Amino acid sequence: MTTSDKPDLAADTPAEPTGVAARNWDGAAADPQYRAAVVDLLGALAYGELAAFERLAEDAKLAPTLADKAELASMASAEFHHFARLRDRLAEIGEEPTVAMEPFVAALDGFHRQTSPSDWLEGLVKAYVGDSIASDFYREVAARLDADTRDLVLAVLDDTGHASFAVEKVRAAIEADPRVGGRLALWARRLMGEALSQSQRVVAERDALSTMLVGGVADGFDLAEVGRMFSRITEAHTKRMAALGLAA
Repeated sequence: MTTSDKPDLAADTPAEPTGVAARNWDGAAADPQYRAAVVDLLGALAYGELAAFERLAEDAKLAPTLADKAELASMASAEFHHFARLRDRLAEIGEEPTVAMEPFVAALDGFHRQTSPSDWLEGLVKAYVGDSIASDFYREVAARLDADTRDLVLAVLDDTGHASFAVEKVRAAIEADPRVGGRLALWARRLMGEALSQSQRVVAERDALSTMLVGGVADGFDLAEVGRMFSRITEAHTKRMAALGLAA
């Protein structure tokens, strides 16, 4: 994933972990529904990282300079490393990685088809805005996970350098031609809508994940907290748009 500003999305969670968040994987996985939710979560993350690797490698072809191409290639390599960690963890807990990822292929591929960038700048905005929305969501959920899974999830959400790179390039482009800002603002709003729509679809289709989110598994969110969670994600999106020099 590519966000670097890391807004304080879970500021209202306890400083000291309680419940399942204070346990390790072996203890928490005794609950089969919790285990199923974590396998779904890791599968979704793993395919997201694999897709990010493919997309960044493809976007490198649009780069206007050799230095930009090399920068995106480096970021793509980091995304693949994240994917490999998730793949290896799934295998370590006795799950077939491709089976865990398969339920999320259609939704993620659909999102990328519907939001294929037409140029270099749109690709940068997509990586910064689209990936950051997903990262915000996973960070929210991570606060409710067992310690072992939480550490892994947070590690693979570490910035690959794309955030500051995208901000620098997009702001420079807008300064050079202010008309670019309007087009990219519309593009970013479209990305926000598509990303939220696809994430809601994925959660709705996976019983274990949806049950975790509404508090039915371990220390999940209640319905009111789900609303607050999406409000925080929307607020973080607004801040990122401002960082890019775009209107939310």
